[in-house]
Amino acid sequence: MSRKSKGMNVERELIHMFWATKYWVAARCAGSGSMRYPSPDIIASDGKRVLAIECKSSKKNYIYLTKSEINDLTKFAKLFRAIPIIGVRFNREGWSFVKIKDLDETEKNFVVSLKKAKEKGLSFNELIKTKVL
Repeated sequence: MSRKSKGMNVERELIHMFWATKYWVAARCAGSGSMRYPSPDIIASDGKRVLAIECKSSKKNYIYLTKSEINDLTKFAKLFRAIPIIGVRFNREGWSFVKIKDLDETEKNFVVSLKKAKEKGLSFNELIKTKVL
């Protein structure tokens, strides 16, 4: 299975999770990362809040995001009046949702570790129930 296929499967998994709540809806943004316009991987809403989500998964204990990915997510979220959030899934650990301000920055990238995701991130249930992001 290609990296792209794995990424799409992870995104689809998250979309199914939103729809299973009965209160949230979600959709994949076709072409995210491959168009000249900024767009997140997923847009989700409960009718009150809109989330713009960049999704990443890894077998390792670190996930890297390019500065361009974060800049595009931030730009899209601002224009769309959405809340930008990073959805990360480490193998066998489930989903965690991390605010951009909680990412660590390197010279070329942003990074989130499994440890930081557990410390600062929200679980899926916390994400859909929290009023403040």
